[in-house]
Amino acid sequence: MLRSVILAASRSSQVERLVATAPYTRDVVRRFVAGAATDDALRATRGLVDDGLAVTLDHLGEDTVTPEQATATRDEYLRLLKMLAAAGLTPAAEVSVKLSALGQMFDEQSAYDNARAICAAADAAGTTVTLDMEDHTTTDSTLEVLSRLRKDFPSTGAVLQAYLRRTESDCRELSSAGSRVRLCKGAYKEPESVAYQSAREVDRSYVRCMNILMSGDGYPMLATHDPRMIAIGEDRARWFDRGPERFEFQMLYGIRPEEQARLAGEGYTVRTYVPYGDEWYGYLMRRLAERPANLVFFGRALISKK
Repeated sequence: MLRSVILAASRSSQVERLVATAPYTRDVVRRFVAGAATDDALRATRGLVDDGLAVTLDHLGEDTVTPEQATATRDEYLRLLKMLAAAGLTPAAEVSVKLSALGQMFDEQSAYDNARAICAAADAAGTTVTLDMEDHTTTDSTLEVLSRLRKDFPSTGAVLQAYLRRTESDCRELSSAGSRVRLCKGAYKEPESVAYQSAREVDRSYVRCMNILMSGDGYPMLATHDPRMIAIGEDRARWFDRGPERFEFQMLYGIRPEEQARLAGEGYTVRTYVPYGDEWYGYLMRRLAERPANLVFFGRALISKK
């Protein structure tokens, strides 16, 4: 129930205004978001890479309703990739892209064209792109764009969400050699007809999907902060004889940094998902919904002066 309340709040402009104007919100946001500017993203990336972590960067913004907004998002990614390469941060750093931010909701061809330009810039910078997944209404469109992009940029990554009932089938389709697939639990409010509703069902689906990916020929990217899922991932890697170079763990910026360091210290590739930009509210609320325990930290920071 708490997760549903948080997701409802993520769509409320009144709650957004309350949170954005509350004292000390900036300190809370800074824990989960690298900053508003490209330089902030580069600074966070440098620190993580120096600590032995890989990075994927997300320029926040998915409520794109005009071609001009989509073009601005594309241009920001082009600028970011050029700066990452100049700073020597590739290939350790890649980028994550939401097609909705590139115009998917009103012009799928334009979104593809924008994504293709970003993939080309990533390739020139010596790195790659992962296409973020959003709510279930965009899944088919996103996978179609992914298929088109992979013809010229085969390393383009996919994201699959374990809470969707269809995902086991999608995992089988995308577990071929060279296919990079990020498996996450999912953070959108979805109807029961398309998504598992209980945490237990989602966990079971995550493990089934993990087994499919780890037993396949692709490159699984296990996006989870759940200690049980991490332990199962380590076990499945041993079971399927996957060395650290053949899969990776992924976690969000600001969440379980000690665990990220532990896994990296044990030789695993750990990639930190680093968001930046002004459009932080929806992102932050979905992160709280994924792990409602984070709400305690958030609430304390809003009311405490320490």
